Amino acid sequence: MVVPDFRHRLDSTLLGPVGAARLWWSYPDDADARRDAARIPVTPEAPLPDPSSGTLGVTWLGHASALLWVDGVTVLVDPVLSPGIPGAARRLTPPGRTVETLPRIDAVLISHDHYDHLDVRTLGAMPRSTRIVAGLNTAAFFRARGFTDVVELNWWSSVGFTGLSGEVRVEFVPARHWSRRTLTDLCHRLWGGWVVTAPDGRAVYHAGDTATGPFLRRIAGRHRHIEVAVLPVGAYAPRELLRTVHMDPVEAVRAAGTVGARRMVPVHWGTFVLSGEPTLEPIEATRRAWARDGRDRDDLWDLAIGGSRTL
Repeated sequence: MVVPDFRHRLDSTLLGPVGAARLWWSYPDDADARRDAARIPVTPEAPLPDPSSGTLGVTWLGHASALLWVDGVTVLVDPVLSPGIPGAARRLTPPGRTVETLPRIDAVLISHDHYDHLDVRTLGAMPRSTRIVAGLNTAAFFRARGFTDVVELNWWSSVGFTGLSGEVRVEFVPARHWSRRTLTDLCHRLWGGWVVTAPDGRAVYHAGDTATGPFLRRIAGRHRHIEVAVLPVGAYAPRELLRTVHMDPVEAVRAAGTVGARRMVPVHWGTFVLSGEPTLEPIEATRRAWARDGRDRDDLWDLAIGGSRTL
């Protein structure tokens, strides 16, 4: 059987052994990282939005994990709620929720297969009837772990859910990234981001994990009313090693403008040590970039871990 290979969708060379070693040696000292992480606000088990209100909003659970609330439909993106992941030290901050205290969800959306976005321990604690939506060539991975309702999507394809006022569409959109879990499955599973759109056209964009690129303009062209963009702002240093796979804070703020989002939720920081920047630098740099662009401070939803904002 021929295994799908998505390396043709890469537009840059990935890190080799020398680059990976340079990245590892750039990591901040663990004691320094944990000292800084103690300043990150965490509100575990904070009240959640009421889906029956039909609001549009976001709950940040730490790292890239988030609940998206759109017209009564609740989706969980990239849930990583366990104490640690392979290749990184134990998490710096606790998750905003445990699996046991998650609300009823309509689907889990997996942006790609890296361990900081696809955590088998978290998924293993969820009912096997949970609907999983992910990129092409991922179904076998989830079905092997007992999940019975798995939907694979290509870029620009979507699946529908019943909202309070009509159909809510979940579309898989491009990202500038890659995939791999083992030595032999480089780019075997398709990576991407998500646009969740209410019946009235308003949408939330969760970028998954990505560098910046021209695909952002295509997303904006297809989705004219993105109200909130959930964008990664961490894991960007050393810049010469990571610029082709991760945004930095300035690029993330610019990306919010490119997709036409008035509001931005900064994620992918403050949970794991995955790169060379200090723990608090991503959020501090995001706030500075937002202010330099003259954006309204209230529209930067720099949530506490476990915190929510809605429209």
